[in-house]
Amino acid sequence: MKVKDLMSSPVFSLRQTDTLYSARELMQMQRIRHIPIVTSDNLFIGLITHRDLLSATISHLAEVDPETQREIDSGIPIQEIMRTDLQSISPEAGLEEAAKVLLNHKYGCLPVVDNQRLVGILTEADFLKLTIQLLEAIDSAD
Repeated sequence: MKVKDLMSSPVFSLRQTDTLYSARELMQMQRIRHIPIVTSDNLFIGLITHRDLLSATISHLAEVDPETQREIDSGIPIQEIMRTDLQSISPEAGLEEAAKVLLNHKYGCLPVVDNQRLVGILTEADFLKLTIQLLEAIDSAD
């Protein structure tokens, strides 16, 4: 199997000029933890994760009300906290290679890129779904 057989596509993505508020809202609405960042031409340039958002959020211990947090988040462009030092993978790569990259680098996802353009995303959850399907197939064969 290849990455293109398991990846999620289309992908929810944002631009580097979008704000932390946009990222937080998109993650909550779509129930996702990773958002690739792309140019207007859909070239992959970075990633923001739920963990990145949490580290950029004022602690609840500071007793900042939600409206104030929303205003703060609306003023911070994603480019301020997005990650750019990560790997991507080709849709033609094998799933074993992708799994090894996720495991060895402790990534939660791999952006899938073809000619620098974002075409999909492969997550730990995709591999869990595949594992469940394989286990069900083994159980039904017994």
